[in-house]
Amino acid sequence: MKVKTDDYVVFGGPRSLFTRKLTAALDFYEAVYSIVDRSPFEKDVYRERANSHQIPLLQTPEDWVLADTTPMLRLLDGRFPTRCLFPSGVLGVIAAIVEEVLDEWIARVMVHYRWHYDENALHVLSRGSGRKLQLSDLQDFEIYRWGPRACRATGTELPSQQRAAEDEYIGMLESLENQLASTRYALGDRPSAVDAILLGGLRAHTLADPIPDLSRFKKILAWEKSCDEGWDGNGDWAPFPESIPFVNHILTIAETEYKPFVLGNARALLNKKKIFDITTYGQKTTYLTREYPERSREMLKRFSYDILNNSEVAVVDAWLEKTNLTELFTS
Repeated sequence: MKVKTDDYVVFGGPRSLFTRKLTAALDFYEAVYSIVDRSPFEKDVYRERANSHQIPLLQTPEDWVLADTTPMLRLLDGRFPTRCLFPSGVLGVIAAIVEEVLDEWIARVMVHYRWHYDENALHVLSRGSGRKLQLSDLQDFEIYRWGPRACRATGTELPSQQRAAEDEYIGMLESLENQLASTRYALGDRPSAVDAILLGGLRAHTLADPIPDLSRFKKILAWEKSCDEGWDGNGDWAPFPESIPFVNHILTIAETEYKPFVLGNARALLNKKKIFDITTYGQKTTYLTREYPERSREMLKRFSYDILNNSEVAVVDAWLEKTNLTELFTS
């Protein structure tokens, strides 16, 4: 099936984190779009054109087909400049790092919740198939068989790692809940790409599945609902470098957990190793070496750091040294 349209078309699914990230962003942009349901296992012209099996894909009005939500948002920022989701200048570095940590580190917890809890797997696959499934039916689904492999590759195979990852996610939500008591969005009073990825995880996974129970996060629930209406165009981001508590919470995760992971992955790629070990949550953990985290880190540098002028670089370099995150841009 080929879709012709003058608007944007999102190919993805309602239980896909990055599909919901993209649709949240399109709502903030006030873009006109439609959604075509698509699984990541389809082999069609769109997969060939995007050169990717992943979802979502985005078809633009000029009939481009794109993959990878962060470059999509960068392109859309240029098309909706008054509603852009990445700040410019030095503040853009903070926003890019926080979004990167949520995309490449916190997102793996969503995979754990869905496929390590059979109650969640039954819920989502029953809804997707339109019938009430039994536990014995789950192995019939390719994505259910994929889930534990993905968890093993991203360091949540062991029960101790699963508990620690859940604690990290709930701790992040507690920080966001506190933040929303004083600001409208995660980075201040204007939405950003950070809000889009947070909403993607909530809407596709942790508010959609039975586990975990997030009913105590009243401000997050109200914020998520209000974001259905998009953004009213008022407000601004918190200034750099006087950041806000939620951002500081994520930056701590960036230093202690995400940085060792992404640099370990980079070394393993350089040395052509298929797996690598690092310490995560105080425990030796094995990860599958993957090309994408390194490509994503390169995009982080190219789109947020390399575009700075000399005076901005000086400010950011001092801040990166203070936060112990310099290696994200230099190693």
